[in-house]
Amino acid sequence: MRIAVVGGGPGGLYFAALMKQLDPGHQVTVWERNAPDDTFGFGVVFSDETLSGIGNADDAVHAAMEERFASWTDIDIEVDGRRRTVGGQGFAAMGRKDLLQILQRRAAELGVEVHYRTAAPDVDELRRGHDLVLAADGAYSAVRAKCADVFRPALDRRRNKYIWLGTDLVFEAFQFFVKQTEWGTMQIHGYPYSASRSTFIVEMHEDVWRRAGFDRGEDRPLAPGESDTEAVARIAEIFAEELAGHRVLTNNSKWLEFTTVRNERWYDGNVVLLGDAAHTAHFSVGSGTKLAMEDALALAACLHEHPTVAGALEAYQTERKPVVESTQRAAQASLEWFEDIGMYVGQEPAQFVFNLLTRSRRITFENLKERDAEFAALLEDEFARSERAPGPAPAMFQPVRIGALELKNRVVVSPMDMYSAVDGVPGDFHLVHLGSKALGGAGLVMSEMVCVSPEGRITPGCPGLWNDEQLDAWRRVTAFVHENTSARIGLQLGHSGRKGSTRLMWEGMDEPLEDGNWEVVGPSALPYGPGCHVPREASRADLDRVVADFVVAARRGVRAGFDLVEVHAAHGYLLSSFLSPVANRRTDAYGGSLENRLRFPLEVFDAVRAAVPAAIPVTVRISATDWVPDGNTGEDGVAIARAFVEHGAAAIDVSTGQVTRDEKPAYGRSYQTPFADRIRHRVAGPAGVPVIAVGAISSYDDVNSILLAGRADLCALGRTHLYDPQWSLHAAAEQDYRGAGAEWPAPWRAGRRKPPAARTDRVPPRLALLREGTPRTTHLRWTPDPTAVRSSEERPPYSTG
Repeated sequence: MRIAVVGGGPGGLYFAALMKQLDPGHQVTVWERNAPDDTFGFGVVFSDETLSGIGNADDAVHAAMEERFASWTDIDIEVDGRRRTVGGQGFAAMGRKDLLQILQRRAAELGVEVHYRTAAPDVDELRRGHDLVLAADGAYSAVRAKCADVFRPALDRRRNKYIWLGTDLVFEAFQFFVKQTEWGTMQIHGYPYSASRSTFIVEMHEDVWRRAGFDRGEDRPLAPGESDTEAVARIAEIFAEELAGHRVLTNNSKWLEFTTVRNERWYDGNVVLLGDAAHTAHFSVGSGTKLAMEDALALAACLHEHPTVAGALEAYQTERKPVVESTQRAAQASLEWFEDIGMYVGQEPAQFVFNLLTRSRRITFENLKERDAEFAALLEDEFARSERAPGPAPAMFQPVRIGALELKNRVVVSPMDMYSAVDGVPGDFHLVHLGSKALGGAGLVMSEMVCVSPEGRITPGCPGLWNDEQLDAWRRVTAFVHENTSARIGLQLGHSGRKGSTRLMWEGMDEPLEDGNWEVVGPSALPYGPGCHVPREASRADLDRVVADFVVAARRGVRAGFDLVEVHAAHGYLLSSFLSPVANRRTDAYGGSLENRLRFPLEVFDAVRAAVPAAIPVTVRISATDWVPDGNTGEDGVAIARAFVEHGAAAIDVSTGQVTRDEKPAYGRSYQTPFADRIRHRVAGPAGVPVIAVGAISSYDDVNSILLAGRADLCALGRTHLYDPQWSLHAAAEQDYRGAGAEWPAPWRAGRRKPPAARTDRVPPRLALLREGTPRTTHLRWTPDPTAVRSSEERPPYSTG
């Protein structure tokens, strides 16, 4: 093959060397616009997994890298001078310049032709003269820009400011400094990468950056390679205590905003993207160099395994893109956490540390217990003290209050529409469905959305509370829960609005009924999506009738024996559609500004609150974002939550979306939790109102991690409880917990222990050097060996500040 590589960074050079190693007959040419001695940045970090892949692919490169590694296991997190250390993590780093020199030598040994200080020919020319063109030309890729109509890139420029620096202070571990200044919160990301150097990244919100005066040089152009020396001098002054007399080092150091790069496609004919040209991930989670080298390895392997370039590039994208997208989801959660870091600095010390460690949702409490059991125990003790808990227990089994209602634990069975009622009357199915969930150990079991009127149903199978026959049927359910379990049961009240008069879920979700349609109303005459009902715009009389229906249903709910009432203002149903600018285009007092869009949902909430005795809490479920460009955002979600808290909501149940068919949610594990987190810290928590997190929370580890980090006060799980109605009791057994937070019904107590696995009589041979439970080294600090290979950066060719 004739292969052209645009960009002589680590990704491009490593790919070139791998291809020559796989087949010396390949003609591989690299164009790099910089000199071989030029390098930008300081240290690069690698995971054990990546290093294993490099070792399997090229022993020579791996051995040379290993000689230069700084290795450690600890993370030090210092907040305003108070330090906490967590061990057992595992890191390896080296100088970026050292890595480039290793790869340059390896490429030369294998016969790769590299043109330094040379711009690559136009991509169309390269395409015609080569079998493969690799674009490894960085986040601002010219090749990607030229072929943008095929790659379809999306660039997300973030709001934090950061500057990449170094220091001759050699850290012993990964170091986070979080500093409260007169201008706001600033943070340092630091780590060692040689015997005499560390990376030192300064980051802060743009508002803090401006208040601190760093914007004075905003309009002053810097020459290529020039550093912002004025900013560096100021940083050295602000972080003088942390630097302890050591220097700040520069290398093309200037203020930047991180841009997340995503591409729909990674190849166009025989042109393929690699590394930052294809994707970026925030530096707080992954090294771009690490990702680029993983790309190179995957691409080289696919080209070697497939007979055609087209097949190889398709396989490369299929194999690699999901892996990168997973990393990008974690990186997105991490960068957003750092954008909002000021929200968390008031947390208890151990909780703040755990919150920081779990910001990307990749580390969980169980991970932490394996890595540093001592810190995990400290965290649980701190949580119990802060929550005034009666004693030690997993966080999910600590009691919690919603208004005057006390719950034995923090697990909620989320409302789930069952579409199984007849004429709005719940039957035996509902008794078994909700009764089994209450027997299964959850602290609070929520009904599905119970409709306040026949025309407020979603489907003909939805239950209601508009007559006394329905009340009596619900009383049978609540009586079973109260007589047979220690759980509490809540009533979710709602009106379908423009999403009503549709088929049962398994007959066609959101599809209009063919027969028996009823008229649907909404804030405006706008359908939920193509092929859906066009609602009639609700009149004042309609609104008055809806308020009255909610009141009557709420009173029936109290008589039916429910312990809690939740007003459903989420998921695009009537109250939610009033809140959303996507569905609400009214020009009267109920449309336009968010204040106006809130007016009717608050009228309903106030009426329900007034109709229900004070001892019964009234909560609200909201969609904190619409997941569409013109819809409500996370900031709107905060404002909506604040309004309901001010009107007396006893808890905020934070969901998202389902307001329009055009939505594009960012799915992933616990993907809705960041919205609950923001509302808890900015609105509800400070007011003493619990927040319930929902959405793709599926393990007890997720629940404990969310609670211990302070992201929510309770967690609601839906599909998980459909899979296992006794999920809470099983979670208690898995954690060896027995207590008031997970009481087994008397007839089931023989099942409290997990059943033994097969072949329990088998005694396994000893296959490990150390027995399980033998103390292992948790804390490993970086202590340079004076006889080790010296880094090329120990006498840096760059300026110092």
